[in-house]
Amino acid sequence: MPTEKPLPVPSHAGDAQASSVAIELRLLMEAIYLRYSYDFRDYAGASQKRRVLHALSQFDCPTISELQSRVLHDPDMFTQLLQYLTIPVSEMFRDPGFFLALREKVIPHLATYPSIKIWIAGCSTGEEVYSLAILLREEGLLDRSLIYATDINPTSLDKARQGIFSLNSIKGHTLNYQKAGGKKAFSDYYTAAYNAAVFDKTLRENITFADHSLATDSVFSETQLVLCRNVLIYFNKALQDRAFGLFHESLSNRGFLGLGSKESIDFSSYATRFEAFDKPERIFRKR
Repeated sequence: MPTEKPLPVPSHAGDAQASSVAIELRLLMEAIYLRYSYDFRDYAGASQKRRVLHALSQFDCPTISELQSRVLHDPDMFTQLLQYLTIPVSEMFRDPGFFLALREKVIPHLATYPSIKIWIAGCSTGEEVYSLAILLREEGLLDRSLIYATDINPTSLDKARQGIFSLNSIKGHTLNYQKAGGKKAFSDYYTAAYNAAVFDKTLRENITFADHSLATDSVFSETQLVLCRNVLIYFNKALQDRAFGLFHESLSNRGFLGLGSKESIDFSSYATRFEAFDKPERIFRKR
């Protein structure tokens, strides 16, 4: 007898499955918002879907619906999922050209203020925060600066407060620091111990670490510089516009906004309220 060929799967079957995943994903984000007040509903769909599907395999959940049930009834489970939803990945002096532009072009303007307030939104585990503190110290401004470092992930904030980073990453951080115009030996800023680099605690004396959500919270202070780098790429347009609104409200007259290398304000609702200060390095200035 001839071997029977399997029946072809209707093309709409894959569409139905994709639709089910989209519905489950939307319900999960709504459940998280209602249960824990964390709002991921306007995060970009494609990257959010990848992260959640990756979490399914890690938590041994066959469906997003089962993950939702576990998250709703187990706060510890939500804390674990949060590590996948927020992507706590960073490095010191990331994109050295950006920090060099800050040092050479923005710092001279900040130096004209008697006191300086800076907001680093989405600070993750703190690499960018310590990078900026080092830069400000080398330019003689750290003592009269106050840095607000905010994030929605409490685990990341705890790591940032500690100022302890893997010694394996220090070589890359050192190279970035040198390219960013560093004026000293990078090793002057940390002590190596137990395969970790413990950064000078005096660097964080003027840093306030705090929980803050760009999706739900308001402005908390007037600032002269806002850094929000490699965060907005995970937002949809509506949430990007909300974030830009917060930055515009926070910044003082002629204040500066620094974005990530793949981010821009050009096509947002706030495009006309900022001007390019150093467009290649994604530094903008409030009009």
